[in-house]
Amino acid sequence: MKSAQAAKEDEGSREFEFTARDLVRVSALIHERAGIALNPRKENMVYGRLSRRLRACGVSSFGEYLDMLEGDPDSVEWEAFTNALTTNLTAFFRENHHFPILREHLLARREREHLVVWCAAASTGEEPYSIAITACEAFGTLSPPVHVIASDIDTGVLAVGDRGIYPLERMRGMDVTLLRRYFQKGRGANNGLARVRPELRSLVKFCRINLRDQRWNVAGEVDAIFCRNVLIYFNRETQLGVLSRFAPLLASGGLLFAGHSESLAYAAHLFRPLGNTVYAKVLGGAEPAR
Repeated sequence: MKSAQAAKEDEGSREFEFTARDLVRVSALIHERAGIALNPRKENMVYGRLSRRLRACGVSSFGEYLDMLEGDPDSVEWEAFTNALTTNLTAFFRENHHFPILREHLLARREREHLVVWCAAASTGEEPYSIAITACEAFGTLSPPVHVIASDIDTGVLAVGDRGIYPLERMRGMDVTLLRRYFQKGRGANNGLARVRPELRSLVKFCRINLRDQRWNVAGEVDAIFCRNVLIYFNRETQLGVLSRFAPLLASGGLLFAGHSESLAYAAHLFRPLGNTVYAKVLGGAEPAR
């Protein structure tokens, strides 16, 4: 942990002045736009990420930059602002205990003509592709009756996922059989890279969805929702708002997969735990007491 003197030296070496009021304004704006509750201790992270935007926009202060955003709610810079403050930590088959559960869940619902899984925080695509691989393995085909909706608020990471090209080092630890079956290794100038096979790519649709929005572009009922390690960035009110909109989207018997550090005990009127941070919808659940 840095000493108070070291922190002061950091502030003194900054290119732009960044005041406590600036941090409060940033926190309010990102909460309003994306529902993210910024930790005040993340001041250095916020400064580092947004100072790049100040340079790109040619402004001389955080106050000027934030005034610019507030003065034009439709500015394209809002997208860059949101992308800059979004945390994207992901990996193929991260929290691996969920995927055998998903496999059995999909097989148990095989009588349905078409199954839909929504990955509500797709990041750079590793999680939705892991879901698609699980579906292929479950049904023993590269064309299972499963469609994966891969959404995120960050358009930059969605573009990476949509391309479906990854450094092989990102796949370290993945079963070699799966790597050979679902990825194509690059050669020559692309050595060290791997591309998602077209058949797997066709199962996944990437799109931008802000979980704070009151309406989402998700049609019909879904069989499972992956929303892992996302709710921890929201305050309780936003968490409940998101969960209350998840519940009606889940088909009967559908499952919600949460992150390892997330407990939905505060939403017991909406979801009941099945173990391993997997939840089922409470049918006819009442509104919480106020």
